[in-house]
Amino acid sequence: MNPLENILPPDPWWIVLIKVVGLFVLLLVWTIFNVWYERRVVAKMQHRLGPIMNGPFGLGQALADGAKLIFKEDFRPTKTDRWVFNLAPVLTGVAAFTAWAVMPLGGEVNMFGVQTRLQLTDLPVGMLFILAIASIGIYGIVLAGWASNSTYSLLGSVRSAAQMISYEAVMGLSIVGVFMFAGSMSTSTIVDSQAKSFTIGGFDTGLPQWNALLLMPAFVLYVISMVGETNRAPFDLPECESELVSGYLTEYSGFRYAMYFLAEYINMATVSGVATTLFLGGYHAPWPFNQVEFLDSAWMGPVWFILKVQLLFTFFVWLRGTLPRFRYDQFMKLGWKWLIEIALAWIVAVALLKVGQREGWFSGPVFFIVLGVIIVGLIALILWGGGTPDEATLADASSTIEPFDAFAGGYPVPPMPGQTLPELAGVLKGAPVDEPDTPRPAAVTDAAKGDEL
Repeated sequence: MNPLENILPPDPWWIVLIKVVGLFVLLLVWTIFNVWYERRVVAKMQHRLGPIMNGPFGLGQALADGAKLIFKEDFRPTKTDRWVFNLAPVLTGVAAFTAWAVMPLGGEVNMFGVQTRLQLTDLPVGMLFILAIASIGIYGIVLAGWASNSTYSLLGSVRSAAQMISYEAVMGLSIVGVFMFAGSMSTSTIVDSQAKSFTIGGFDTGLPQWNALLLMPAFVLYVISMVGETNRAPFDLPECESELVSGYLTEYSGFRYAMYFLAEYINMATVSGVATTLFLGGYHAPWPFNQVEFLDSAWMGPVWFILKVQLLFTFFVWLRGTLPRFRYDQFMKLGWKWLIEIALAWIVAVALLKVGQREGWFSGPVFFIVLGVIIVGLIALILWGGGTPDEATLADASSTIEPFDAFAGGYPVPPMPGQTLPELAGVLKGAPVDEPDTPRPAAVTDAAKGDEL
């Protein structure tokens, strides 16, 4: 089939305007609902009521909070870079809206006599466009920390830049397999490729070929990376109040703060929409509803798309209400030492699978013999290749570690695993020290005196 056959003529300007306004209103209303939805779901998980006072079921509370942010005093701290400070939230907000330009919400419909898709525009490299726009949103966060003239803001922006770049690499690698299976980077083509149903022995099962089933490891990698990409719990390291007050947002208030707040929730919907498009069949109805023509029609597409995205948004809320925050080194280790390697190995496996299908490698008994050897080798590696060192080995290793000075440089630093503080522990407990002439930091001597008192 020629992919150019499904390309429709360009939409008239007024159809484009209708789509732009409709998409803008949808994202604003959806964000207001998601703010209320998150507060209600977390409240139920923690046996609280949540917002109930303003409007039916408390629906007016999110709208009131948004209005309060818009009319709140929007001040700028002194000694900040005025232009960059004002530009940063605009960059993040514009990037959040722009990513939806290539997101297919439905199929081909007739709108006021014009045959068009429920999609603002369809690019041959639509997924690369989304990744590029997401990268632009990082600039808004980095510039916010740099222009705020605050240590907390700067540290938060540096963390966010490192985090988003790291997990964008995982996100980009996780969707390469989707491109291989669909043979295109166009979002609409990827959705259409998942509309086909599984056939077993010539029998049509009716089950759609969603990439979440065909490419399960890639789907898991993408879900993990999308949580890190949006700075959400348990990966909310750039804004963790226990360390950085509010991170890069510390000096923002009023409407500029509302821009970041809006962008965060739109970005959660964006990554969920990408997951729906690439792995969950997009706007097509799930089984068994896809067997009914009306339920799987083009105008019903936005309904199914929103329901799937809302289900993934619920996953974000569930993580926030159940998991504690990661330590930053653990979080970066997960991305660079595990996820990226797994994603690269998965790309190689998918490439071999596609080449093997084309060359007929899987038709003979040699394939099953090689597959059995690989499985046995992996099981043997898991059972006998690992193991933990015994206590004697650990004791010998700890005896060779030099004492760690936690106050070197003037700033107290917690010891890493395996490092010991023998002299510090003796001072704090009031025990005699071998070298009484060694000067002690004021914090240590005060602590020792407090223990003696």
